[in-house]
Amino acid sequence: QVQLVESGGGLVQAGGSLRLSCTASGRTSFSRYAMGWFRQAPGKEREFVAGITWSGDSTHYADSVKGRFTISRDYAKNTVYLQMNSLKPEDTAVYYCARSNTAFTGVPSTQDNYAYWGQGTQVTVSS
Repeated sequence: QVQLVESGGGLVQAGGSLRLSCTASGRTSFSRYAMGWFRQAPGKEREFVAGITWSGDSTHYADSVKGRFTISRDYAKNTVYLQMNSLKPEDTAVYYCARSNTAFTGVPSTQDNYAYWGQGTQVTVSS
């Protein structure tokens, strides 16, 4: 089984920064799978935010966060990060990390291509 645990959420003013972490444990085979970050705001569907390939050589972002958010991964720590800068009130959501369900592929942007999910961490951006 694979466990994903997010951390780093909190309350920040608009224009501020946060860094989210997601650590994988269990039979994760972390280095073989793309990892993604999604978010879900109240009353809205969960949406793709960012993803990184299994090799770490390619990243993908939602248009709404391009230039502000950066995804990265540390293989030694089985951890994926989401650095969030220039935060806006519309970034307020619960953020989830997820592991893709197919090894050695690119970054999926749809939820059904991810097999394992964390419990989520709340990010609140005040205006």
